[in-house]
Amino acid sequence: MEINESKIIKKSKAYVNELLVTLENHYYHQYGHSLEVAERAVYLWKKEWLCEEDLEMLALAGLFHDTWFVLQYENNEEIWAKIAKNFLKSILYPEDKIETIEKVILATKLDAQPTNIYEEIIKDSDLDNLWREDFFKKWNNLKQEIEAIKNIKILDIDWQHWYITLLKKHKFYTKTQQEERKEKKQDNQKALERVLKGLEENKEIKVCKYM
Repeated sequence: MEINESKIIKKSKAYVNELLVTLENHYYHQYGHSLEVAERAVYLWKKEWLCEEDLEMLALAGLFHDTWFVLQYENNEEIWAKIAKNFLKSILYPEDKIETIEKVILATKLDAQPTNIYEEIIKDSDLDNLWREDFFKKWNNLKQEIEAIKNIKILDIDWQHWYITLLKKHKFYTKTQQEERKEKKQDNQKALERVLKGLEENKEIKVCKYM
């Protein structure tokens, strides 16, 4: 679902794209991912019946949620919240809304527990690609990114173990995400378990064209 093109959204999209396009070896954390998160947040907002002004704040949080990568790769949620704050202040965005956006961005930490509907929406939006058809491509891109940036080699079997653990720990926060993604979550988890079993048996199993 496309984001309404308000002046603030247009300026923010251009700014975030300008920041992220400079990054090398970011095969997963690209502008496209930020845009997908923002668009999913807008979609969930409309499904969850929030008020109109909240839509823009959720979209902005989605757009800015990964901008910290321009400065450092890990432990950086506070950085990206500051990047959003500084930019939004420069275009005279309301201070109270900026504070809300900062808190929503910080909720995208993997281990963060959401405290309100806005944070629940951004959590569901950020990990939405876990439950889509392009799941394997997206997360192979993440593996490639980590290997390139950290200059390490991740064994496929270790990656599958980590991945399955992530899926098992994950929970949906919004009713819409639960209804629309639960079945695909189960399918993707079973597919990963087949791949892991094949790796453990030293067999090659391809579940889709991306593996």
